[in-house]
Amino acid sequence: MNIMRKKSWWLVGGGIGACCVAALLLFPKESQPELPAAASRDYAEIVAEGVIHAVTEYNSVSFYVSNDTLSGFHYALIEAFAQAHGLKADVVPEMSFDKRLEGLNAGKYDVIAYSLLATSELKDSIALTRPVALNKEVLVQRKAEADSSLFIKSQLELAGKTLHVVKGSPTILRIHNLGDEIGDTIYIKEVDQYGPEQLIALVAHGDIDYAVCDESIARALADSLPQIDISTDISFTQFYAWGVNKQAPQLLDSINVWLDNFVETPAYKAIYRKYMASSRLP
Repeated sequence: MNIMRKKSWWLVGGGIGACCVAALLLFPKESQPELPAAASRDYAEIVAEGVIHAVTEYNSVSFYVSNDTLSGFHYALIEAFAQAHGLKADVVPEMSFDKRLEGLNAGKYDVIAYSLLATSELKDSIALTRPVALNKEVLVQRKAEADSSLFIKSQLELAGKTLHVVKGSPTILRIHNLGDEIGDTIYIKEVDQYGPEQLIALVAHGDIDYAVCDESIARALADSLPQIDISTDISFTQFYAWGVNKQAPQLLDSINVWLDNFVETPAYKAIYRKYMASSRLP
């Protein structure tokens, strides 16, 4: 293994380790009571406990620790919802897309407070709120000067290439559709041990050639990883929502009513500008 490869794996491993340590320090086991399996709750049960249990992803846009302070777009939104309804928000980071879905459907979490792409497949398994953000999927690759033979200039050049994505991501469906559009096969490598930020780091340091992730996350890392290029779109700009259990219609309605009003306020626009500056308001 060459020096660059060792360095990239050290960076990725270190980043994951830091996230795990932060999660252990900030979310001790006793603060995360286990709910019974399949104990899906609706709004009345949440109010009775006084706590809404939310799950999100630990990354530099959604939820992170900065100077011992919890921050992030989805963290700020779920905190605002909880405050407006006299609740406490118990926010848990979970890097696995599949485990977030499993936890929601098992009743461990009340809401997935994370950008979910509204696909028909996802709508079959959970209920999606009204949009909380606009975003799109982009190809992450190294800039042309790093290796011009690998640089992708258009979607047509994706034919025969292997794209790395987080396991279970709705992006997979979009890539399959894109393959149909260009009339060729685009190979997909699902990765279950890393989140999008770690995939971006692997691309930057040459361990993999291509990854696909949300533009907001890619832009958040672009300054610290100047060797990456994110100019090739994989999808159009689309609406992203939160997810709740299908057995919780009152919670879904409560979140939607709140969002309908909150997205028109200066408070929401301030949160959006702070964490999603590269995206348009929904």
